[in-house]
Amino acid sequence: MTAWAAVDAVRPAPGETVVVSAAAGGVGSLAAQLARLRGATVIGTAGPHNADFLRSLGVTHVEHGPGLTDRLRAAAPQGVDAYIDTFGQGNVDTAIALGVKPQRINTIADGRAVARYGVRSEAQEGAFSRSVVAELSGLVSEGLLTVPISAVLPLEQVQEAYRQVQRRHTRGKIVLSLVPEEERPAVAARITSGL
Repeated sequence: MTAWAAVDAVRPAPGETVVVSAAAGGVGSLAAQLARLRGATVIGTAGPHNADFLRSLGVTHVEHGPGLTDRLRAAAPQGVDAYIDTFGQGNVDTAIALGVKPQRINTIADGRAVARYGVRSEAQEGAFSRSVVAELSGLVSEGLLTVPISAVLPLEQVQEAYRQVQRRHTRGKIVLSLVPEEERPAVAARITSGL
């Protein structure tokens, strides 16, 4: 829902170019796909180890780090229309340097940039509704939206799950399982068979 709200905030249109920072992460990977579903060309920033993964989602990979603004200009010679920041650490400054209008920038990670530039900061609160859940579920069931799973951990390892998230290098989502490990194969079989 955070990804949905971030994409909805910048309103990508067919033919526009949208940049998504940390595009291989839990929110970024979904935001990139949702922007593509709206017809936008999506450029995703991520480390080099995520280049193939982003390409598999139809996203143009650009490596994050020093020199990012120049690499984005090279990847989008016609300009960038919207920017979704899921990481912070100067991404809003980069968007402004690229000439993206503040109302077409959304950050979920940089409150100071919201105050400084007047950019948007829509997150899950803005999309938490039955209709959005139904839409997202439909996209997943139709195979139009992939939810990458980085790890499945038992609920007892919730602290480890948070540690992994805080490292900010997961690909996709971390799932906490409420089903004891010894019962997982039977539950998976029931889900698969539709029971």
